[in-house]
Amino acid sequence: MIDIKFLRENPDVVKQNIKNKFQEHKLPLVDEVIKLDEESRAAKQEGDDLRKKKNELSKQIGGLMAQGKKDEAEAVKKQVAEFSARLAEVEAKEPELAAKVTEIMMKIPNIIDPSVPIGKDDSENVEIEKFGEPVVPDFEIPYHTEIMERFNGIDMDAAGRVAGNGFYYLMGDIARLHSAMTAYARDFMIGKGFTYCIPPFMIRSNVVTGVMSFEEMEAMMYKIEGEDLYLIGTSEHSMIGKFIDQMVDEKSLPYTLTSYSPCFRKEKGAHGIEERGVYRIHQFEKQEMVVVCKPEESMDWYDKMWSYTVELFRTLDVPVRTLECCSGDLADLKVKSVDVEAWSPRQKKYFEVGSCSNLGDAQARRLKIRVKGEDGNKYFAHTLNNTVVAPPRMLIAFLENNLNADGSVNIPTALRPYMGGQEKLIPTK
Repeated sequence: MIDIKFLRENPDVVKQNIKNKFQEHKLPLVDEVIKLDEESRAAKQEGDDLRKKKNELSKQIGGLMAQGKKDEAEAVKKQVAEFSARLAEVEAKEPELAAKVTEIMMKIPNIIDPSVPIGKDDSENVEIEKFGEPVVPDFEIPYHTEIMERFNGIDMDAAGRVAGNGFYYLMGDIARLHSAMTAYARDFMIGKGFTYCIPPFMIRSNVVTGVMSFEEMEAMMYKIEGEDLYLIGTSEHSMIGKFIDQMVDEKSLPYTLTSYSPCFRKEKGAHGIEERGVYRIHQFEKQEMVVVCKPEESMDWYDKMWSYTVELFRTLDVPVRTLECCSGDLADLKVKSVDVEAWSPRQKKYFEVGSCSNLGDAQARRLKIRVKGEDGNKYFAHTLNNTVVAPPRMLIAFLENNLNADGSVNIPTALRPYMGGQEKLIPTK
């Protein structure tokens, strides 16, 4: 959510930003919110004036009564009653107008960084850099679930009977590999100075609307029926929510946190064959990184954070590349975002395995996360998030890039301590 004062003073900038995001249907919202904001401020001013006049007149009544001027006192009482009646109307109107302003402001996209390329959708994202040499072996690489089945490592049929489509059982070495990746990612980020955290896996609605747009919430979140609780789609939701309604001491910044959680997502819509298996699912686990910092430091943290993901994937012998997300591919709260994509030897192309985002002060403004500076000034913090590793997709990339012609899978040195020292997984089928 952008600053209403900024919108009030720069409506053309806000409208151009909406156009850059190819959301022309939201253009009328700018004029609508400006009109409502004027009404809201006018109502507040009228309320303040009425309260002041009412207090002044109320003080006169006692003096007039003491002087025996009963008729004049009654006339003043009548005026006070009139002011009170009008004040009641205005006070009822004020929160209603303020709520309408907030509702519309939460639909207007955040101002994107000037460096973001202008494009309509993810097909216009821009490749930044490749890390590692993509290799296509001279043997056929099976679909990832077929690789897992050779190790008796997955059972999607049983999961379908138990929970429906979009779920899975991982077993044996594949399940251990999954857990090894999250443990390794945890220790990798602790080594970078981040504090490890396990957050709540459910959050209240005020946190949900604080961390994402209404469109994202509707498309992603599972609601707990009869409760003001939602299952998290990523631990970022809980981690940023940790600071809701807090006044943070500037000296304590930055907060650098790495969190583990299961994630739950609706994942509505039809998806292609390559997005089946464990690629696009309703439940998965993830290691995330979150930073809460001063505004002037957020872009430096942004670059550090995506580079950590690249570094982790390279230690596991997986080639990756980074893509700058174009304007039309950015969620409404994001200022700037980069996707990390892993190489798929099977598909002979890259696919998304993580995303790093700078949200500026949008989440902090919604959640009222403020910072008290050493000079006494108060301002909104900047928040960032990035995927360290989401093992289901990481499993796909890892298995394909470390698969041998005989069906065995190499275990890179970095991961061996988490796999009981194994250097290679041998298929049972």
